[in-house]
Amino acid sequence: KPFRAAAKNPRPQKGWLRAIREAAGISASEVARTLKTSRQLPVQLEKAEAEDRIRVEKWSMVEDAGRGWRRVVASPKPTRIIEADAIKHLVASGCIVIAAGGGGIPVVQDEQGDLHGAAAVIDKDLASAVLAKEIAADMLVISTAVEKVYLNFGKPDQKALDRLTVAEAKQYMTEGHFKPGSMLPKIQACIQFIENGGKEALITCPETLPLALDGKTGTRIVA
Repeated sequence: KPFRAAAKNPRPQKGWLRAIREAAGISASEVARTLKTSRQLPVQLEKAEAEDRIRVEKWSMVEDAGRGWRRVVASPKPTRIIEADAIKHLVASGCIVIAAGGGGIPVVQDEQGDLHGAAAVIDKDLASAVLAKEIAADMLVISTAVEKVYLNFGKPDQKALDRLTVAEAKQYMTEGHFKPGSMLPKIQACIQFIENGGKEALITCPETLPLALDGKTGTRIVA
């Protein structure tokens, strides 16, 4: 209810909003595994500096089509949100919490229980799905650039989807309808949320969010 009210009222009462830069828990084995399907960071370096970082700091780097060198880091799936209890408390007290921005800070827990930062990039949609599960949210809402999910997106025969089951979403994923780095991680996050006990997920754009929450637009994903 607070989220719905804020979506319709762009100037909520003072004290409603809280921003948390949370940490996302990942496993060391997942970091090593996903380095093979890694993310390139946007900063481009000259060859000499890149070679220095490779030698001194043991960075993994690749040349970017003659435009410079980029650092390559792992993109592991988050397993938990460290500050989930604090976020849940704030939500219960009536606050709208801004969290999981950029996927959160990646951390690995050692055998003593201590957390250490990791060189990785966490997908923000998957982090949001984990957070939604941990705070027992009824719905996962993913706000993106399109009003609905489409089949054959960008083609003359594209088709908007009002409702999707998890089974249908998996079928369309297999058929290649959702692009990596675009709609695919959003669909994967919705599936993950529902399979972990969530009731439903919603994908729409910011402009139509109030209408989508009222069931008048957007794409809903259900079990």
